[in-house]
Amino acid sequence: MSEAKQAELTALQKALAAEHAAVYGYGVVGGKIAEEHRDAARAAYDAHRARRDALERQVRDRGGRPVAAAAGYALPFPVAESGTAVQLAAELEDRVAGVYSDLVRAAEGGLRGTAAEALREAAVRAVRWRGGSVAFPGLAERAGAASATSAASESPSP
Repeated sequence: MSEAKQAELTALQKALAAEHAAVYGYGVVGGKIAEEHRDAARAAYDAHRARRDALERQVRDRGGRPVAAAAGYALPFPVAESGTAVQLAAELEDRVAGVYSDLVRAAEGGLRGTAAEALREAAVRAVRWRGGSVAFPGLAERAGAASATSAASESPSP
Protein backbone atom coordinates (compact mmCIF):
# COMPACT_ATOMS: atom_id res chain seq x y z
CA MET A 1 0.00 0.00 0.00
CA SER A 2 1.34 3.43 -0.93
CA GLU A 3 2.18 5.93 1.76
CA ALA A 4 -0.69 8.20 0.64
CA LYS A 5 -3.21 5.34 0.77
CA GLN A 6 -1.94 4.31 4.21
CA ALA A 7 -2.32 7.89 5.45
CA GLU A 8 -5.86 7.95 4.06
CA LEU A 9 -6.73 4.66 5.78
CA THR A 10 -5.25 5.90 9.07
CA ALA A 11 -7.30 9.10 8.85
CA LEU A 12 -10.43 7.04 8.06
CA GLN A 13 -9.82 4.90 11.14
CA LYS A 14 -9.41 8.00 13.31
CA ALA A 15 -12.64 9.44 11.92
CA LEU A 16 -14.36 6.13 12.68
CA ALA A 17 -13.02 6.18 16.25
CA ALA A 18 -14.31 9.74 16.67
CA GLU A 19 -17.73 8.73 15.37
CA HIS A 20 -17.86 5.81 17.83
CA ALA A 21 -17.11 8.30 20.62
CA ALA A 22 -19.72 10.76 19.32
CA VAL A 23 -22.41 8.07 19.22
CA TYR A 24 -21.59 7.18 22.83
CA GLY A 25 -21.50 10.84 23.84
CA TYR A 26 -24.87 11.57 22.29
CA GLY A 27 -26.28 8.69 24.33
CA VAL A 28 -25.23 10.67 27.41
CA VAL A 29 -26.54 13.93 25.92
CA GLY A 30 -29.91 12.30 25.20
CA GLY A 31 -30.24 11.22 28.81
CA LYS A 32 -29.78 14.75 30.20
CA ILE A 33 -30.96 17.12 27.48
CA ALA A 34 -34.08 19.26 27.96
CA GLU A 35 -37.18 18.41 25.97
CA GLU A 36 -36.79 21.42 23.66
CA HIS A 37 -33.39 20.11 22.47
CA ARG A 38 -34.30 16.45 22.25
CA ASP A 39 -35.10 16.44 18.52
CA ALA A 40 -31.75 18.10 17.68
CA ALA A 41 -29.90 15.60 19.86
CA ARG A 42 -31.68 12.69 18.22
CA ALA A 43 -30.94 14.02 14.73
CA ALA A 44 -27.24 14.43 15.62
CA TYR A 45 -27.13 10.93 17.12
CA ASP A 46 -28.65 9.48 13.94
CA ALA A 47 -26.24 11.47 11.74
CA HIS A 48 -23.23 10.18 13.66
CA ARG A 49 -24.48 6.60 13.50
CA ALA A 50 -24.89 6.92 9.72
CA ARG A 51 -21.39 8.41 9.34
CA ARG A 52 -19.97 5.67 11.56
CA ASP A 53 -21.57 2.96 9.43
CA ALA A 54 -20.34 4.56 6.20
CA LEU A 55 -16.80 4.87 7.59
CA GLU A 56 -16.79 1.19 8.54
CA ARG A 57 -17.65 0.33 4.91
CA GLN A 58 -14.98 2.68 3.57
CA VAL A 59 -12.32 1.15 5.81
CA ARG A 60 -13.31 -2.35 4.67
CA ASP A 61 -13.35 -1.25 1.01
CA ARG A 62 -9.72 -0.21 1.43
CA GLY A 63 -8.73 -3.55 2.93
CA GLY A 64 -8.69 -2.39 6.53
CA ARG A 65 -10.31 -3.81 9.63
CA PRO A 66 -12.55 -1.12 11.17
CA VAL A 67 -11.54 0.01 14.62
CA ALA A 68 -14.07 -1.20 17.19
CA ALA A 69 -15.94 1.03 19.59
CA ALA A 70 -14.69 1.09 23.15
CA ALA A 71 -16.90 -0.33 25.88
CA GLY A 72 -17.09 3.14 27.42
CA TYR A 73 -15.61 6.61 27.06
CA ALA A 74 -14.42 9.14 29.62
CA LEU A 75 -16.41 12.35 29.37
CA PRO A 76 -14.46 15.63 29.30
CA PHE A 77 -16.58 16.94 32.20
CA PRO A 78 -19.54 15.78 34.31
CA VAL A 79 -22.90 15.97 32.55
CA ALA A 80 -25.51 16.46 35.24
CA GLU A 81 -28.22 18.52 33.54
CA SER A 82 -29.35 19.97 30.23
CA GLY A 83 -26.86 22.85 30.18
CA THR A 84 -23.87 20.57 30.45
CA ALA A 85 -25.46 18.17 27.96
CA VAL A 86 -25.57 21.03 25.44
CA GLN A 87 -21.91 21.81 26.20
CA LEU A 88 -21.01 18.15 25.66
CA ALA A 89 -22.84 18.12 22.32
CA ALA A 90 -20.84 21.16 21.15
CA GLU A 91 -17.61 19.52 22.34
CA LEU A 92 -18.43 16.29 20.51
CA GLU A 93 -19.01 18.20 17.29
CA ASP A 94 -15.76 20.14 17.69
CA ARG A 95 -13.82 16.92 18.16
CA VAL A 96 -15.45 15.24 15.18
CA ALA A 97 -14.81 18.33 13.04
CA GLY A 98 -11.13 18.20 13.95
CA VAL A 99 -10.82 14.60 12.87
CA TYR A 100 -12.65 15.26 9.61
CA SER A 101 -10.29 18.18 8.99
CA ASP A 102 -7.43 15.68 9.15
CA LEU A 103 -9.30 13.33 6.80
CA VAL A 104 -9.83 16.15 4.28
CA ARG A 105 -6.08 16.71 4.32
CA ALA A 106 -5.25 13.00 3.87
CA ALA A 107 -7.95 12.01 1.37
CA GLU A 108 -8.24 12.36 -2.38
CA GLY A 109 -11.12 12.44 -4.82
CA GLY A 110 -14.60 11.60 -3.64
CA LEU A 111 -13.48 10.77 -0.12
CA ARG A 112 -12.10 14.29 0.28
CA GLY A 113 -15.50 15.71 -0.68
CA THR A 114 -17.29 13.37 1.71
CA ALA A 115 -14.92 14.34 4.53
CA ALA A 116 -15.42 18.04 3.80
CA GLU A 117 -19.19 17.55 3.94
CA ALA A 118 -18.88 15.74 7.29
CA LEU A 119 -16.67 18.57 8.59
CA ARG A 120 -19.26 21.14 7.49
CA GLU A 121 -22.12 19.22 9.12
CA ALA A 122 -20.22 18.90 12.42
CA ALA A 123 -19.32 22.60 12.35
CA VAL A 124 -22.95 23.59 11.74
CA ARG A 125 -24.16 21.39 14.59
CA ALA A 126 -21.46 22.83 16.90
CA VAL A 127 -22.63 26.37 16.07
CA ARG A 128 -26.22 25.42 16.81
CA TRP A 129 -25.29 23.86 20.15
CA ARG A 130 -22.91 26.62 21.15
CA GLY A 131 -24.88 29.53 19.77
CA GLY A 132 -21.76 30.92 18.06
CA SER A 133 -19.07 29.93 15.62
CA VAL A 134 -15.31 29.81 15.25
CA ALA A 135 -13.31 31.09 12.29
CA PHE A 136 -11.94 27.73 11.14
CA PRO A 137 -13.93 24.78 12.50
CA GLY A 138 -11.91 21.63 12.93
CA LEU A 139 -8.57 23.35 13.36
CA ALA A 140 -7.00 22.74 16.74
CA GLU A 141 -4.90 25.89 16.38
CA ARG A 142 -7.99 28.04 16.98
CA ALA A 143 -8.13 26.85 20.57
CA GLY A 144 -4.38 26.52 21.13
CA ALA A 145 -5.05 22.90 22.08
CA ALA A 146 -3.75 19.57 20.92
CA SER A 147 -5.14 18.25 17.67
CA ALA A 148 -8.51 16.57 18.00
CA THR A 149 -7.02 13.68 16.07
CA SER A 150 -4.26 13.12 18.58
CA ALA A 151 -6.69 13.57 21.45
CA ALA A 152 -9.10 11.06 19.95
CA SER A 153 -6.33 8.55 19.28
CA GLU A 154 -4.77 8.86 22.73
CA SER A 155 -7.85 8.18 24.82
CA PRO A 156 -11.31 6.82 24.16
CA SER A 157 -13.13 9.94 25.32
CA PRO A 158 -15.90 11.58 23.31
